Amino acid sequence: MTRFFKISLLLAGLIAFPGLSGNTGDERSLKFSHTHTGEVLEVAYYKQGEYDPEALASIRIFLADWRDGEQRDLDPALMDILWRIQQATGNSNTWEVISAYRSPQTNEMLRSRSSGVAKKSQHLIGRAIDVRLNGLDLEVLRDTARSLKLGGVGYYPGSDFVNVDTGRVRYW
Repeated sequence: MTRFFKISLLLAGLIAFPGLSGNTGDERSLKFSHTHTGEVLEVAYYKQGEYDPEALASIRIFLADWRDGEQRDLDPALMDILWRIQQATGNSNTWEVISAYRSPQTNEMLRSRSSGVAKKSQHLIGRAIDVRLNGLDLEVLRDTARSLKLGGVGYYPGSDFVNVDTGRVRYW
């Protein structure tokens, strides 16, 4: 590997993951609208080089299972994926949330109605979210999420959403 190629890889990593550069003063904010509850949330979840515990708590409440109110901590890396999609597309509009955390009861109910719901869904452990981004074509959202290679990406054009998760990289 040439020295130029190694430097190029390092610089690409610093651009893709700004926290690696030592720049800890950045702030990461997201805007959400929940399609089932009508609630909205605008939150700066990352400030001065670290995740904000109060902001993550508000995200936990907002993204609880809307059917039964059960909550679980969500993987902060999931928020980072959404933020990185916005950075890559230049779109900082509101995320429309269809589903995030799912209680075991909700997941089983959904599995009984659809073959597309995994028994060991990432939703059960707070590592998945079903979304669309206002003003962004669903295919562009899917392709951008895939290009990041930070987790799983499911494409559901008939239901008008994309699933992103922090599990292993895979596509469906």
